[in-house]
Amino acid sequence: MKNALFVLLGVMAGFVLAGLLVFVSRAPAGQPIVLQPAPTKAPIAVHVIGAVPRPGLYEFAEGARVQDAIDASGGLLSTANINAVNLAALLTDGQQLNIPYKSGSEPTEDDTALELPGTISEEEPGGAIVTETGGDLININTASLEELDTLPGIGPTIAQRIIDYRQQNGAFSTIEEIMEVSGIGPSTFDNIKDFITVN
Repeated sequence: MKNALFVLLGVMAGFVLAGLLVFVSRAPAGQPIVLQPAPTKAPIAVHVIGAVPRPGLYEFAEGARVQDAIDASGGLLSTANINAVNLAALLTDGQQLNIPYKSGSEPTEDDTALELPGTISEEEPGGAIVTETGGDLININTASLEELDTLPGIGPTIAQRIIDYRQQNGAFSTIEEIMEVSGIGPSTFDNIKDFITVN
């Protein structure tokens, strides 16, 4: 009698096990996992004003710092008060970054013309300004940092980059080649092209 009971329990266990195997084998397969690329963060927009050659609205990747904004806007003017600026500060979206001038060198509303090195400005009747270029051209292959700093829109930061560029790449062959220096774009070149030479 016990043997028959054991046989019956064994048969029932076999059926249960077979049923589980059929259920597992017929279970729908899961969907494959597809890895999505990490979302790209939108750039931040910063309005740069003050003592820079090219004030304006610039976009940067998140994590950019004040130095990046200064570089993008052409470096610092020689009249910039660098001691009042934290170059390591993080930029934030929608920020207006005002680079201060040295005390006493702030532009006034009465400024009607940009005084360029080696120029003489005269006022004609009616208030028109006539500017005549004079003086020696600055040789960008031999000029010192102080000489380069006198060019319009070229502060000490970009002046040092010009020197670093020619040390790494050799002398400039044309004045247009100076635009390969980081921070010198077409507008800055237009401001300085009449005051520089490679001879």
